[in-house]
Amino acid sequence: MARELTVSIDAMGGDSGPGIVVAALARSVLRHPATRFILHGDETALTALLAKRAKLADRVSIRHSAEQVRMDEKPSLALRRGRNTSMWRAIESLKNKEAEVAISAGNTGALMAMAMFQLGVLEGISRPAIAAIWPTRRGQSVVLDVGANIHCDAEQLVDFAVMGAAFARAILGLEQPSVGLLNVGSEEVKGHDAVKGAAHILRSAALPMEYAGFVEGDDIADGTVDVVVTDGFTGNVALKTAEGTARLVVTFLRGAMRRSLLGRIGGLFAGGALNALRRKLDPRTSNGGIFLGLNGIVVKSHGGTDAMGFASALDMAIDMAESGIITRIIADRAGIGLATAAAS
Repeated sequence: MARELTVSIDAMGGDSGPGIVVAALARSVLRHPATRFILHGDETALTALLAKRAKLADRVSIRHSAEQVRMDEKPSLALRRGRNTSMWRAIESLKNKEAEVAISAGNTGALMAMAMFQLGVLEGISRPAIAAIWPTRRGQSVVLDVGANIHCDAEQLVDFAVMGAAFARAILGLEQPSVGLLNVGSEEVKGHDAVKGAAHILRSAALPMEYAGFVEGDDIADGTVDVVVTDGFTGNVALKTAEGTARLVVTFLRGAMRRSLLGRIGGLFAGGALNALRRKLDPRTSNGGIFLGLNGIVVKSHGGTDAMGFASALDMAIDMAESGIITRIIADRAGIGLATAAAS
């Protein structure tokens, strides 16, 4: 029997507001009947939306928050003035152990700042990172960081490798995930000092991962390794590029099928295959960036997603809450420290 757990949700975050959140909950309660939800936001608006969803009545509670964080708000300002916002309250419920995981589609920088301030960073971890599930030719890989840390040193990249491997074991079910450092070439002489330093540490550390060396940009889509480690600047650019390319491919295919009578006929015959391709490329199916390295589990949904995408992020949040990933990260990071001490 599934363990009952609670998800704390910033219902006012994102581009579309609470409507898509409540619609996503209607999907989620069917998949996770043992899960409860706390919605933080405008009580009047949320009550009206929930009144139309009778099946949510005994699974959802509302906590009124008078304010919300703007999508363009600076993280420092949101942190100073945000104690009455739905985002702050969602994380606060996690901090107070009313919930096992918090989720928001709101301002990424503000969410990270509030989460770090309220929850703190795990012992031994220098900076949290955002991890994303990436569809590949082999299945799925984990990529991190995809936006939290613009500049990273060698120690931070090592932390990301540890957290990414723990995530791959917990969510992808891999006992010994392969880990690669994203670089401009696979040769050991290439790259800046940070990736070279991280490679040196990872080669000598005895961890439950297979360090595969340097990987290049095209290795991400190929699924050459299970975990790709990079800084947040590069990871975010790669993520947005991949999402844009997926939309471009779908647009080109749709245009080609509509351009002529033969194309339309061919589209009818290939409809099943094209629909499968569209689902594979749909970013909503893998929506949800995970903040790894905090004393609590926080999930960031894409701000522009719809109910299907937010429901996917809820699935990820629930899987994370059940995974015991924080304990795994702490143990693995301690192993890095022991290996480094022994080598010195």
